[in-house]
Amino acid sequence: MSPARERWMGWEARLMGIITAILVVFGLVSVYAASSALLVDGHPVGTSLALQQAGGAAVGGILLIVAWRLDLKRLQPLAWPLILVTIGLLVILLLPFTHAIAPRLNGSRRWLRLGVSFQISEFAKLAVVIWTAMLCAKKGKDLTHLSKGLIPVLTVVGPIMLLVLAEPDLSTAVVIGFLAMLVLFAAGARVGHFILLGLVALPIAWEEVAHVQYRLLRMTAFLDPGADRLAGGYQINQSLIGLGGGGLFGVGFGQGQQKLGFLPYPYSDFIFATIGEEWGFVGVVALVLLYTAWVLLALRLARSATEPFLQYLGAGLAAMIGVDAFLHMGVGLALVPTTGLVLPFISFGRSALIVALAATGALMNLGTRRRQLGR
Repeated sequence: MSPARERWMGWEARLMGIITAILVVFGLVSVYAASSALLVDGHPVGTSLALQQAGGAAVGGILLIVAWRLDLKRLQPLAWPLILVTIGLLVILLLPFTHAIAPRLNGSRRWLRLGVSFQISEFAKLAVVIWTAMLCAKKGKDLTHLSKGLIPVLTVVGPIMLLVLAEPDLSTAVVIGFLAMLVLFAAGARVGHFILLGLVALPIAWEEVAHVQYRLLRMTAFLDPGADRLAGGYQINQSLIGLGGGGLFGVGFGQGQQKLGFLPYPYSDFIFATIGEEWGFVGVVALVLLYTAWVLLALRLARSATEPFLQYLGAGLAAMIGVDAFLHMGVGLALVPTTGLVLPFISFGRSALIVALAATGALMNLGTRRRQLGR
């Protein structure tokens, strides 16, 4: 009889699971609190949004368990199919005859509706991390050569960024490129290559900002938040008012005033400001510490992986959550220009929540070992 095996989970994976559960539960109550005063056609939708988010949490929880039990090495040969499917879905979003399944909402075509809505760019982040990790593991030391490292990544990730940019969604396009670069950096690509890329990319990025009015207004508002409080600086000023009004301990759960028509999207893009107003400085610090602990655990788990592909995958998944989290909080604090990035596990958005939970399961997988038992 062959020896039996049991799964043994290290303390890092266990602690990550606990922190993730805390963030998800806190996110559900925060979404409800932030949207409780929102009316659509005269009816409150706070309960509806919270239930939708709970549904996303349930699906994401299932995927977390699947990713935790999956042999992650199987993802390596699936990297190309995943990236090709991602490109195909992004193209579908932009076709002129697909408005029935890819409607324009708030000026952008980001969601594919096939029974349920899904934001393809969130899936694209995950696919790019998997594909880049695969390429880095395959190239090995060749990543130090520009023609075998950075350029091959750009030839695939670049078109994906352009498709996301065309939705339009500049912030997510930039994040996707940044994630690919972080995986390359973790795999040992040369710093000089990134400096060269930055010198080339900055003028292009500035052109994208300067030629779109709302992006330019956001940039000028970031540079001088008080210059135009009623236009470009409105969102960030309302965010700062909410955070400042929270004081040390906050005004109380559900008692925030900025969500009453002052702060745009208080349950998604600016939920950090809503939390800051209701939970105060203490709540904000606790949130920052939770995300910091999550990212440090993720990096520790990535480092513990036994194979290069798994190490690079873990580093990319850690960056995927960490970049979104700290950029979102940075927006709320006026430390970075306004973007539409969600706060992982907390902001309303089922696609982002599902992807984040699946990524968490994969990271917890890296902290799980199979221990052989004699019979």
